[in-house]
Amino acid sequence: MGATPRYPLIVFDWDGTLADSTQAIALSIQAACVDMGCPAPTLDAARHVIGLGLHEAMAYLVPGLSSGDYAQMIQRYRAHWLPRDPQVALFPGSVALLAQLAERGHMLAIATGKSSAGLRRALQATAVADFFAATRCADQCASKPAPDMLEELMQELATSPEHTLMIGDTTHDLQMARHAGVDGLAVCHGAHARDQLAALNPLACLEDTAQLELWLREHAA
Repeated sequence: MGATPRYPLIVFDWDGTLADSTQAIALSIQAACVDMGCPAPTLDAARHVIGLGLHEAMAYLVPGLSSGDYAQMIQRYRAHWLPRDPQVALFPGSVALLAQLAERGHMLAIATGKSSAGLRRALQATAVADFFAATRCADQCASKPAPDMLEELMQELATSPEHTLMIGDTTHDLQMARHAGVDGLAVCHGAHARDQLAALNPLACLEDTAQLELWLREHAA
């Protein structure tokens, strides 16, 4: 048996980190706002809320609506998102990366702003469900940047903050990691810009999955 990895548990965000979905999500958010008679947010504003739970995202973009209006807005978002969902692919190299990490003895998990149903669809469509020992979604516990997703995953998988690494593409991911006492690692091919990510002092800001694979090989094993 090999040595225990530096990070026995590696937690991935989904949208914008493993899945190349940020543009489709942002367009769906814009369309939902228009359907509700609200001004469409800019693409940058729509991308900023990716990673939050849907209610938190819509409340940030369009504050002051009633709970019923937010529920309707979320329904409109899903009406625009579901036709796009089957076309979303993983970033090149993601499947090979997950396989390598599993082979090296890491436990893998997901912490995502998606709903449980949405993540199940995504995992089935991309055929990577078997890589993950556990998942947490925004309808199961508090939304990012609260630490709950990471805390529950660490408890379920019997590991500690110093032995856990969070990988994400947004400041919400990095803030969640900080709140949970977990090291954060940023990828820059998703929703938030490099300068926003770098301001939170992650271990590194990596341009793509290839750079991520190299960093994990050198620093996480």
